[in-house]
Amino acid sequence: MKRITLLIATVLFAVNLGACQGSGDSEKQANQSRQQQSENQQKEDKATIHLNKETFKQKVVDFENEERWNFKGNKPCVVDFYADWCAPCRITSPILEELAREYRDKINVYKVDVDKHRELAAAFGVRGIPSFLYCPVEGKPTMSSGIGESKEATRKMFRQNIKKYLLNNK
Repeated sequence: MKRITLLIATVLFAVNLGACQGSGDSEKQANQSRQQQSENQQKEDKATIHLNKETFKQKVVDFENEERWNFKGNKPCVVDFYADWCAPCRITSPILEELAREYRDKINVYKVDVDKHRELAAAFGVRGIPSFLYCPVEGKPTMSSGIGESKEATRKMFRQNIKKYLLNNK
């Protein structure tokens, strides 16, 4: 009798343990699924646009085949030359994302990873990062580099440069 009771207790324990582990796996899968959906949503919500050499030539300027500046876009743009390892670049990234949303109907904000696209950085004389190329629809582009002393100073610097170089509001 003791053996039967012990056997039943062991079977019930094993069934409960298996049920708990199974629900843990499904919960883990559900969490992974939610995390993946969140990451996909964040990618879709990005207002900044990453460019490579070919998309740069299509959206900004074909620097290889044109002798003069001939802007390709329909809205002025800011091009952020950055690298993932650069601390000041990591400071500017969320600020530019915010400003890209704020000015969505007026300008485009592009990003070029200088580690992946060295030729683009060299073509525009980027020696230090972050560097920013302000491209009006008409007229010549303006290059600047560096950030402000604080996040707020950096945000203010971008707003002033966008107004001055891209929206012609002095």
